[in-house]
Amino acid sequence: MKILIVGGTGMIGAHAALHLREQGNDVTVAARHPLADDSPVAGLPVLLGDYTEQTFTAGQLAPFEAVVFAAGQDVRHMAPGVDEAEFWEKTQSGGVPRFAALAKEAGVSRFVQVGSYYHHLRPEYADTMPYVAARKAADEGARALADENFTVSTLNPPSILGAISGVSAKRYRKMFSWAAGNEPQIPDFAPTGGTNYLSARSLAEAIWGALQRAESGKAYLIGDQNLTFREYFQMIVDAAGGDRVIEERDEEHPLLPDSYIVQGRGGVLAYEPAAADVELLGYTRNDCARALTEMEQLVTQAVAAGRNGAS
Repeated sequence: MKILIVGGTGMIGAHAALHLREQGNDVTVAARHPLADDSPVAGLPVLLGDYTEQTFTAGQLAPFEAVVFAAGQDVRHMAPGVDEAEFWEKTQSGGVPRFAALAKEAGVSRFVQVGSYYHHLRPEYADTMPYVAARKAADEGARALADENFTVSTLNPPSILGAISGVSAKRYRKMFSWAAGNEPQIPDFAPTGGTNYLSARSLAEAIWGALQRAESGKAYLIGDQNLTFREYFQMIVDAAGGDRVIEERDEEHPLLPDSYIVQGRGGVLAYEPAAADVELLGYTRNDCARALTEMEQLVTQAVAAGRNGAS
């Protein structure tokens, strides 16, 4: 299958690109900028463009049988001082359906959107949270385009565990340095609450499953393990070889600030994905500990490479 992955240089997109290539597909990544030399997808064909600015054309998308949209942005991507309503319209509520419509016009037959679990699990959040409302609109707007010639589905995953070489790995340097016991200024506790987690590898497997077998017009709530934030922090410490036990406190933590917890500190977003959906999409369960160990190894390699490059 000839597949274009929008957001293919990011953590989720890169995992998907490599997995889809391993399955024998012809994969191209779409990106706003040329690939860095240390990108794990540096050897793949690249299509430069920006869906938020509508720079792609139908002619560019026409050669592809399928598009995987893995470029949805969240609060971490919003620069200070930007107009929030405009940002969400361009990146989510309007931008994603517009791009899906362009793919349909180009004759692309399959479109898989990687969304988010908040509106799927708690629809009421969309009534008061602009980010969740934008995700909901992006999901529903793209799926509304489905017909007999254009198969559209959405995968709505929880928090994703994964990293890729280069900048992505370096982003987690402080977290794993703390986990190993090298950041005494960062306290050893986790905030109250918790959620579901899914590895980037499992998500990549689900994307391939959706491309082959998803029901057109359907959104799938996918996920893996329900963890309290204390359990999640403890798994990070264990992955880094930190010999200590993390406690739970009802306090904000610098590694997981309250602004990152959509359900609010102390809130829990736990669920079990439908067994039939897991089987249909064919993704691995109980993969979180392995994913965190892999992340720690990538971070260690990135830090070592940075030191060697500076010497």
